Amino acid sequence: MRGARSAKWVAGAIVVALAATACGGGSDDKGDSSKKGALAGYVSIDVGEPQKPLVPADTNESNGGYVIRALFTQLLDFDEKGEIVYTNAESVTTKDSKTWTVKLKEGWKFHNGEPVTAQSYVDAWNWYANSKNNQQNAFWFSDIVGYEDVHPDKGEPKSDKMSGLKVVDDTTFTIELKDQVPYFNYKLGYTTFAPLPKVFYDDPKAFGQKPIGNGPYQFEKWTHKKLIQVKAWDGYKGPNKAQNKGIQFKHYATPEAAYQDVVSGNLDIIKQVGPTDLPKYKQDLGDGALDQPYAAIQTLVPAFYSKTFKDVDPKVLQGLSMAIDRDTITKTVLNNTRMPATSFTPPQVKGNQQLDTDIFKYDPAKAKKLIKEGGGVPGNKIWIQYNTDGGHKEWVTAVCESIRNATGIDCVGDPKPDFATDLEARDNNEVKSMYRGGWVADYPININFLKELYHSKAESNNGRFSDKEIDKLMEKGDNASSLEEAVKAYQEVEKKLVDKMPSIPLWYYRINGGHGKNVDNVTINYQGDIQLHKVTVK
Repeated sequence: MRGARSAKWVAGAIVVALAATACGGGSDDKGDSSKKGALAGYVSIDVGEPQKPLVPADTNESNGGYVIRALFTQLLDFDEKGEIVYTNAESVTTKDSKTWTVKLKEGWKFHNGEPVTAQSYVDAWNWYANSKNNQQNAFWFSDIVGYEDVHPDKGEPKSDKMSGLKVVDDTTFTIELKDQVPYFNYKLGYTTFAPLPKVFYDDPKAFGQKPIGNGPYQFEKWTHKKLIQVKAWDGYKGPNKAQNKGIQFKHYATPEAAYQDVVSGNLDIIKQVGPTDLPKYKQDLGDGALDQPYAAIQTLVPAFYSKTFKDVDPKVLQGLSMAIDRDTITKTVLNNTRMPATSFTPPQVKGNQQLDTDIFKYDPAKAKKLIKEGGGVPGNKIWIQYNTDGGHKEWVTAVCESIRNATGIDCVGDPKPDFATDLEARDNNEVKSMYRGGWVADYPININFLKELYHSKAESNNGRFSDKEIDKLMEKGDNASSLEEAVKAYQEVEKKLVDKMPSIPLWYYRINGGHGKNVDNVTINYQGDIQLHKVTVK
């Protein structure tokens, strides 16, 4: 997720995504807490302005993802090791990886009291997939029989229902896929598959501003570009029940501003400390410092429609990759908080492998040679787009200097004021050359880092990479007879990506954040998400 989780783009999924604007809190917040603008028993965390309204299938970046996961619960989730944990589902079973049966736990309700039923899921999935509704994550439903009827490549939908979804009774429905997909149950852990209450369909636009979910927290208010506030819901029946009274998602213009509020006690949690404060945050925060690797990767993504990279020879991109001194940048600029990438997938997912290639190694001589053999870079200049509210300026500058020194190609940053603006430029094909891509796992399999980013029809393929050979290899993996075979097939896809270069992997993420003295039990899952429901207030 672009963002922090779910097929998420990381502001930093996506994920170094830090805030978005003014400091959080407000004069209307009342409570007996010692924190400025805080509510007693609530936990505050820096999370930027979501790119879109709060609808599960239209959220694929880390800022909105944090809020969506608080408000909605899908069929299943994953534990710290990336293994399946059933939440709203009692079971998800199949005999052939093609027809899946979902049994729901009884007694679940939406925040307005409406029962969560099999129909709640089927209706939501049909709406999400319908091309008329223009949801960013519609592609996630493309495995289901009848998807083409609701989401044709061209023209109007033939139907508003996918024929592969059938309600059996209030707590049972079946999913028929076009082909066997042995990892389909893992995909169901993504928040895009969350159900919707009936009231949603009365006014989807209004719902996105005041959502009603079935998750551990209930929506309270959204002061745009400042604060989103949710409260613990007493009626929640899932395993991730809130251990606090609520959450305040606060917005900051810079990670430095958020960090100062943590140090001063006006903010409980910062997800990612900015480069300026990395050298001292462990000393400042003591036991509150967080330092842990997670399933996410930072890349540079060429815009294959741009003047710079249209019809580019992959040798040019291989050369640019070898012009980047990952070791030095991660040790100095990033203060040893990242690990240089050696593949297109992070170590925490099934199928991660060491690729037999030297394109990730710094070698100025070979870099120049490959770029020359590939015909060079038009205009001898490239731009790297990034969001300034995510702590990226320093390393983007360092990458550009490395490329310039190694090859003589001019390289400059193309800053956008916040993550939402950055994403809009990608969505609208307005990237000059390449953009900073950060991706965090939606589910713990290599497929999530390959198909969701590099399939020609993938919604998050914002570089518009398109290769029939790659699509065909992915299809083979999707139709494998077992999860193990699917993972192996996608390992072959990844090996072929070395020759195609849809992106330039840079490094794997670590979460280097922290919390203040007002909270305890701050833990991180394999996706780098703070487990907000577990946080307790002193």
